[in-house]
Formats: sequence, C-alpha cells, structure tokens
Amino acid sequence: MLGGAGLVGANVYASATEGWGEGSGTDSSGRVLSSGMATIDCPDVGSRLTAVPDAARPDVDRELAVLDQQIAAAYQQVQQAGRAGGQDAGSVEETIMKPLEEQRSESIGRIADAIDRAGERPQGLDDLAACTLRPGDNGQATGTPDDGEQGGTGQDQGGAGADQGSTGQGQNGSGQGQGDTGQGHSGAGQGGNGPVVSDYADITAVAPDASAPPPQAADASRGTFTSDCGVNAGGLFNSDNVIVAPGVSNGAHHFHDYIGNQGNNAFASDEDLAEAGTSCADQGDKSSYYWPVLRLQNGTQERDAGAPGGGTEGNAGQIVTPEQVTLTFVGNPRGKVTAMPRLLRIITGDAKAFVNGPGNANASWSCTGYENRQLKDKYPLCPPGSDVVRTFRFQSCWDGRNIDSANHRTHVAFAAADGSCPAGFQPIPQLVQRIVYDVDAPSVADGGRTVPLFAVDSFPEQLHKPVTDHGDFINVFSENLMREMVDCINSGRTCGADADDDSTATPTPTTGSSATAAPGDGSTEENGGSVTSPPAPAPSASRTGEAPRHDATTSPARTTKHDTDDKAAPAVSAEPRSTPVRSAPAPSTAAPGQTATAAAYAPPPAAQTEPQASQGGLAETGAHLWPAAIGTLLALSGLFMLLRARRMRY
Repeated sequence: MLGGAGLVGANVYASATEGWGEGSGTDSSGRVLSSGMATIDCPDVGSRLTAVPDAARPDVDRELAVLDQQIAAAYQQVQQAGRAGGQDAGSVEETIMKPLEEQRSESIGRIADAIDRAGERPQGLDDLAACTLRPGDNGQATGTPDDGEQGGTGQDQGGAGADQGSTGQGQNGSGQGQGDTGQGHSGAGQGGNGPVVSDYADITAVAPDASAPPPQAADASRGTFTSDCGVNAGGLFNSDNVIVAPGVSNGAHHFHDYIGNQGNNAFASDEDLAEAGTSCADQGDKSSYYWPVLRLQNGTQERDAGAPGGGTEGNAGQIVTPEQVTLTFVGNPRGKVTAMPRLLRIITGDAKAFVNGPGNANASWSCTGYENRQLKDKYPLCPPGSDVVRTFRFQSCWDGRNIDSANHRTHVAFAAADGSCPAGFQPIPQLVQRIVYDVDAPSVADGGRTVPLFAVDSFPEQLHKPVTDHGDFINVFSENLMREMVDCINSGRTCGADADDDSTATPTPTTGSSATAAPGDGSTEENGGSVTSPPAPAPSASRTGEAPRHDATTSPARTTKHDTDDKAAPAVSAEPRSTPVRSAPAPSTAAPGQTATAAAYAPPPAAQTEPQASQGGLAETGAHLWPAAIGTLLALSGLFMLLRARRMRY
C-alpha cells in the first residue's frame, strides 16, 4: 500500500510541476501570459513607424527613447505599490496609468510634429497613447505575486500559439528577490521583476524536431564562413542601443554583451565604427555583434547594481561570460547570395515580445547534446554535463537599397521555407549566432534557492521572459573580406576561423527560422531541419571573473559624434586574436542527416501546431500517467488484502 501510494503521489507531484515549463503561454489575443506578475502593456509606437524622413529621425529616435523611459518609470511605481501592500485598481489607474497616458500623448505628439515638418504627418498615432495594466495570471492587479504556490493554465506559444492544455502549479520565484524590502521569495527574481519558475522547461521533455531541411537547388549556395570574435572575456558592456536609440544613453534599459567592434556606444558614428578596433581574429571583420547579457540570480552585486540599465531597472545578479560564441554565415538553398551592404543593421527577435506578442520573436534555447529540441518562450533545464545554448538566426533577405529602416525591420526579411525572398528582396549571407553558457540547471522545486535561476536582461516591464531575447548586428566587414565571404559561400567551401577545424559541424544553408512574413503582423513562417549535436568544442577564449565595465559601445549611421567626456572612458580595444587559416575545401553536399549545431533553431513550419514541449497528446498523457495507474492498482490491492486479513481468525 505504501509503495502504491508513493507511486500515485510521485506522479501527481510530477504532473503538477510539469506546468512550470508552460506558464508563459499566450492568451486568445496572442499575447504572452505574465505568469503571476503584473506588468504594463503599452503599444509599441516604434514598430508602427514604417516611414520616417531622414530629417526627422533624430527627433523621432529621441522621443521613442523617452517613451521607453516613461514605461520603465511607471512600471517601477507599480512594483513599489505592490511592495507597499498594493493598491486597488481604481487608485492605480488614477495615480499611475492616467499620468502615463498623458506623458505618452505629449511624446507621441512631438513625434508626429517632427515627421510633419519633414514630410507627411502620420495618422493614428494618438490612439497608441493609452496603456493597460496587465495583471498576473494569479489575478493580482498590481505588484509582485503572492508567496507560495500559484496555478495557471499554460498555453505554450510554440511558434503557432498551440494550446498545450496543461496546468502549471508551483512556487513562482527565485527566492532571491532583492528590492526595497531586501530578500524576498515571491517569484519576483533578484531584481523584483522576474524570472519565475514557470519560465523554465526540462529540455528532455521537449519533442525532437523531425522536420527535414528544405531541398537544395542545383545552384544553391552551400558554403559557410565563420568569424571568430571571442566571448567578450574583457567585459565590454553597456545599456545603449545604437540601432534603436542613437545618441541616447541607456536607450536599451538593459545591458548588452559586445564582441567584434570595440567602439560601440550610443554616440558612435559610422566613422567611429570604421576606425575602432575589433576582437575578431580577422581584422577585416569590424562588425558589431551584441545581445542582452545572461545573469545568474545569485545575489552578486555587479558594478551596475545601482546604475541605469542594471540593478535600478531590475537587471541584477552575476553576468555570465559565454563559454563559446560561434558566428557562422550560411547561404541560400535556392541560389547564390549577394554581398551585404556596409553598415547594414539587423535586429532579430523582439525585446518587447512579452507585451507585443510573439510575432517577431526569433531567439531559441536548447542544451548541448539536445539541439534538435528547441524552445522559444522557455529557458532550458539542461541535464548534468550539458550546457545552455542560445541561438539567433538573422534575416537573410535584403531590399537592395536601405541599410536600415524606421522600424529597423522592413529593409530586411526572412526567407520562405523554400529559401525564396519576398518580391524585391535578394538573398544575403545569413548570420547564425550560437552562444553557449556553462550554467547549471536551476533548482525550480525551491524557486532557485539551491541553484540560482538564470535569465537575460530585459526592459523592466518585460519581466525577463525568454521570448524577449534578441540579437543585433551591424556589418562592418571590409569590402575585400565581404567579397571573400560571398565567394566562399557561393562556391560551396568552408572558410573562416574554423576552416581547418573539423571538430564542429557547420550549419547547412537553410532559411531563417521563426521568420515573420510581415514584421510585426504576428504571423510567422518557420522552417529548418534536424540538428545533430556533437560535443561542443573548447571555448575560443577563456572566461574571466572580471566585473562589468560601464564602457561605451556603438551608434548609428545617422548620428554625429558627441562629446562624451562625462561618460566612462571607452574600453581599450581587445587584443586581436590570431588570424586563422581562411578557407578549406568542403564537399558540395552535406553528409546524410548532418546539419549544424550553429543552425540550432529549426522548428517545423508554422502550419504545424505540434507543441514544443511533450504535452497535450492522449498517447503522451497515457505514457506519463501509467505510474499513477499502477500505483492505484497496488494501493487498492493492498486495501483489499488488509480488509480480508481483518476478517480472518487466527
């Protein structure tokens, strides 16, 4: 009886905790659920501005940054109200939400005026001023979630918003909450705004991707080019973003890792980027590669603990230096690629996907040895001996004219499943960025108290959700090296830093994943192939325990250099890495079943609605419940035997 009851109890507990990997699903509108934490949901004005005259861009960029500052300040007020015991919905509406709407209305008016002075006044912007307070899925209107357990139905977006029909229960929290009240344990994360345990999923429970790579045309560009730019061991960070907020300090409201170009900050001009040093082995690659840092929620006080973009905006904990960063450029399965224009800017993913919806989300998470299983809206729980893998596949179609666009999306696009580009676009080398971290799986059973949770930096109101992950790229390749890259890819060779190293697989030329047919429209096109996962090679640079520096980093083509005497001194250029052998012959076709570890994210097409995690199907449900069935039978049998024994006389 005890054995049977134990099996029943264990299975019920497992079923309850299974939902921790599904809590940040989507609601009926496609928005990602907040998993027990309230946040502020404001329309993204920048994504609506598809045409901004060049003369108006400085003013527009500055006001867009102000809108982000307003949201961050209002979100902090919501947090403070929650820590003080909460306010009723009416009070929050009057004291926080209405003033926010008024501030946004003024900023949006200045944006419209700036565009009107240089061109045609945009219509409909006034409707974007109002924001809503989104309660967490535990029904709270404000503040941080309740202590203890929280249940909520999870709908994993899985690229297509597929309902997985499972219920998540468990502790929401890292147990590390650090705010005005000191250490907390309410699921608010170290910075008070996430992550929560429902943001994690066991990678071994995720269904492997069985989709095949798109067929290769006879003239497909099958080669690969790899650039080795280190792992940011020197600690070049800042909270700027020169692409979306040029000339604005702390325009990102979260810290970025930078590799490649060492002159990257909000005030850098094109000339600054061209003249800066680079951490890349080939000095012809001065491109800038950057992404939000990954932090352990372990109570470590980094140098940014009291600074904007860091602890003051909920980004707290130990910054983790990657174990390995692989930058691979791949071709197109339909034909040849053309050179990227110098200073082309590409953003993949959406830093505001938690409130914007998953339409532009494009990061994926996995573990070494399991890279044929990918997660978009969950952090992976990797088994012992396996490292966390974070992958970005950038847009690979260019409009042939612009190096940037007003919303930073419409000048580039993802290829369709067969590799074709939209009308008027041409294929360019696709950047596949793979980042590996040596971090242990958090102890979700105790909210990260034993082994800390990890999460990417984010805008405060985005609650550190993995769906908000994103990557940025500015092409500063020399013309000669870009020409060499294109020739290498089009001729089917393997070139660059790893050309003489066969220890890792390289990506096959497949189309981009989680692509958006029209940026921001919420529709997705996904494609890719099966992935093999050989052991990860040794890191290209040793990690360091150096605390982050508040160094400046990059800025856009449209700005002039500003006086930065009041800012921290720029980082010393990284020591150039040894130049590797440039190229080596490669077979024209990949071996059967071989695809690249760098091409990690390869989900099934959007038409398929198979969930990423292994839940939802009747067969799978039966497979998970059989221990409970056996346990029930054993318990009943034991009860029957006990009743018979009580009637027997000895």
